[in-house]
Amino acid sequence: MTETLTAEAELHWLALTMIPGLGTRTAAQLIERFKTPEAVFRASSSDLEGCGLSGSIARSIAGGCSFDDAVDQQQKARETGVAVVAMADPRYPARLREIYDPPAVLFARGRMELLQSPMIGVVGTRRPTQYGIAVAEKISGDLALAGVAIASGMARGIDTAAHKSALAVGGDTVAVFGCGVDLVYPAENRKLAAEIAEKGLLLSEFPMGAPAYPQNFPIRNRIISGMSVGVLVVEGAQYSGSAITARLALDQQREVFAVPGSILSKMSWGPNLLIKQGAKLVQDWHDVIEELPEPVRRELARRGRERLLPGLDVVEAEEVSPETTKASKDVLRCLTVDQPIHMDKLLESLEGYSSSEIIATLFELEIAGLIRQLPGRTFVKVW
Repeated sequence: MTETLTAEAELHWLALTMIPGLGTRTAAQLIERFKTPEAVFRASSSDLEGCGLSGSIARSIAGGCSFDDAVDQQQKARETGVAVVAMADPRYPARLREIYDPPAVLFARGRMELLQSPMIGVVGTRRPTQYGIAVAEKISGDLALAGVAIASGMARGIDTAAHKSALAVGGDTVAVFGCGVDLVYPAENRKLAAEIAEKGLLLSEFPMGAPAYPQNFPIRNRIISGMSVGVLVVEGAQYSGSAITARLALDQQREVFAVPGSILSKMSWGPNLLIKQGAKLVQDWHDVIEELPEPVRRELARRGRERLLPGLDVVEAEEVSPETTKASKDVLRCLTVDQPIHMDKLLESLEGYSSSEIIATLFELEIAGLIRQLPGRTFVKVW
């Protein structure tokens, strides 16, 4: 899969998603059986019924009744600058393709390259406490600075705080809608949606113009968790939407993180219970990064090095482990486990290196989990 789909192939994918009564899992099973949507539509009603479809759905597919709707969707997408990303499209997120019921088609508006970025889902209540907002802003902003794209649902509360803090630090964010990507819900986030469309990415599996029905939101949550390496729950009641997203993440074999809160606050019942059940307790962004798979941490280190030292040979950087470079060894020799050292002192101690090189090295070592930054721009070696 090296090229985007043709307009005709895209139309067949859209037509498949517009079949009344055909769910995402069944659509995926049809693709597994027939390989392409074109082959699905060429199949006879009896062949389709042999795959377990009801007679009415099989006749709808064989009759091609959904193509008028597909043409309408394709035209609306083009008129509004929305990309249609089918499961066979190389731009489709690789992690999302692996889940039990991946959406056959995604509608996307914004920076398409973010579909391939390492993401962390940040979710929580629509009625957060001030503590919850502060935590969501701090950890989301720090993760975004580390090169992680923040994925959330642009709902009121924690979702909005996560998106805004990622944008505020110049980081990446992806908003997954429970309605058509050409609509905005809640309406109060219209300005935020416009900013994400310009600097981040808006995403939905629901057709253009689809209203924000309540049942859509649990459905869209599997996309947030499915695209992400892990999901961070900030605040939420025991049976909240964020708890549903955490369960989906577990089912999808994603990491689950939770921020602890007061036992007296109902908004902390959800994350506190998740921690009791084995979720990783998060106090700052390092707690998330150190649990990510090694290839993801290497990618974040590469991006950090590229951002801080744009002239560096990136291919060479990928082939060198952060702790084996000469600069890394020299930095590690200067640091101790128990005595924080200020960055200015490090820069004075390490002759022969520019400040940019040392900063990039510190970033790589931090991503690799070998050092930790403390308040006041001081650093210690991790035991």
